[in-house]
Amino acid sequence: MNQRIHTLSSFVADQIAAGEVVERPASIIKELLENAVDAQAKFISVTLEQGGIKRILVQDDGTGIHKEDLGLALSRHATSKIEDAEDLDRIVTLGFRGEALASIASVSRLSLTSAYRDESHAWKIRVREGQVQDAEPASHNRGTSVEVLDVFFNTPVRRKFLKTERTELNHVEDVFDRLSLAHMDIGFELRHANKVIKRLDAGDSEQAAQRRLSIILGSKFVGNSVYLDETRGNIRLHGWVGLPTFSRSHADKQFFYVNGRPVRDKLVAHAIRQAYRDVLFHGRQPVFVLYLELDASSVDVNVHPTKHEVRFREARAVHDFIFGILNKVLREVRPDTHLSPGLAEAQDMLLGNISAQDNLVLSEAGRMEYRGGFGQSAAAGSAAAGNAATGIFTQQGPRHDKDGTIPPMGYAIAQLHGIYILAQNEAGLVIVDMHAAHERITYEKMKKVRSDQTRQRLLVPLEMEVTPQEADRVEQEQEFLETVGLNVDRITPTGLLIREIPALLMNTDVENLIRDVLSDLKLYGQSGLVAEHHDELLSTMACHTSVRANRLLTIEEMNGLLREMEHTENAGQCNHGRPTYVTRSIKDLDRLFLRGQ
Repeated sequence: MNQRIHTLSSFVADQIAAGEVVERPASIIKELLENAVDAQAKFISVTLEQGGIKRILVQDDGTGIHKEDLGLALSRHATSKIEDAEDLDRIVTLGFRGEALASIASVSRLSLTSAYRDESHAWKIRVREGQVQDAEPASHNRGTSVEVLDVFFNTPVRRKFLKTERTELNHVEDVFDRLSLAHMDIGFELRHANKVIKRLDAGDSEQAAQRRLSIILGSKFVGNSVYLDETRGNIRLHGWVGLPTFSRSHADKQFFYVNGRPVRDKLVAHAIRQAYRDVLFHGRQPVFVLYLELDASSVDVNVHPTKHEVRFREARAVHDFIFGILNKVLREVRPDTHLSPGLAEAQDMLLGNISAQDNLVLSEAGRMEYRGGFGQSAAAGSAAAGNAATGIFTQQGPRHDKDGTIPPMGYAIAQLHGIYILAQNEAGLVIVDMHAAHERITYEKMKKVRSDQTRQRLLVPLEMEVTPQEADRVEQEQEFLETVGLNVDRITPTGLLIREIPALLMNTDVENLIRDVLSDLKLYGQSGLVAEHHDELLSTMACHTSVRANRLLTIEEMNGLLREMEHTENAGQCNHGRPTYVTRSIKDLDRLFLRGQ
């Protein structure tokens, strides 16, 4: 192509910009909702036809736009939110680029009506075929309305990539939900085909927040989540995290906000995934609504045209903060503080301090071994061993403590088919998978007494080749590598020498482990792979040393297991993420048998 260089027309430039900003109707609604929030609106209404393809109307009661600024608002790189380059270091608004309205107008028929503050009447301006028409008087309450008709009418190639009306509406709802969860103090309404799809009332109380959460994530989320609010220095994390048993097959109910901005960030996702790693069933995704607040100068939001991504100035500190808080909160949930009778889906995590009785020792060979059982002595346990149970095995046991109280896990009343313990607590029935529960107890004890500093010096140090960048990282991360039990030195520009590794990882592919750790350090500034390998081995050991199915237990042994569960971290899930127990309240049982109906 030998054409001379020339300047594109503003209309073509706007359409190119629209390709970055406007992907589908949901993209338009995202930009218009952000503008309404930035305009300090207290109520925002969204009206759609054909999933937003035919018509989008976004109305707000914000400050409005001055008549003289209406035309300018439809120009590229025109905004009221920043003035100079220094403002980019502390962006506190959702929008700031000044491209949204111009981009939208280039691929649709757009009308903008606004009443500025206390002016006597509103003004309306239209864009047709890329031409901005003169403003004209209009009737409108304080605030702004933006009407968008026939999305991609002038770019048929892009219009044919739009999906069905139902699919486009689903994308709109996702955007609507994300923005509305970020701003509980603003009322939102979504209409489609003359029907109200969602109406969310504004409110700053806990009850108002729970109502909005129930509408967007379902009523069961509130009963199956934990609220957290932690601050460290100038950084704060608050919101709701779903219990590990309240998980989904897809990551479609994960909402994370940085200074009120919805983001999808790899570093954040990694920190959350690490926090849930030890308690979530494989293939499942956690549910959460979390808000991270930090100084605006500590985060760069000017990373991507759609503003979905951010960059943290202190990435490792942010990662460690999020992981540390979530890990702590998930391990501190207890049955007596977060028991939800009537919600069988709430397989609560039962956390607490490890029992003082330590059944784990290190053998002379340095391997971790399990000795003894739970509750009663090993001798008492062996006396109860027998063949496979063929029914319900019962013995008389206590029904309450001496002071008349009943522990959260209750007291055992029977053993079913040598697999399940049936217990009675104040709420009703507790059913425990005895192998899964004992597996978690054993696993947590093993983790408690393991020493991450126990290393094995290699008889012949292992040499490996890496890239110069990876070798640089080894030198930069010496302190971290030491803390996870890896003694690695750089011997050439691309050569490493591995001298020591954690003792439990002697049979691991060390080269691949080192490469993966260095890759994690590059992406996230942190790596938990060594701990993961540790835990996988301990989990396998715990599984093999735990009480097996079809072993008859005495009532004393069953109660001993229940008490251990009440003092074991993550006791609500086995090492593989399966629930260790379920509950059924008396009301549930009454409903099952139609009592009182």
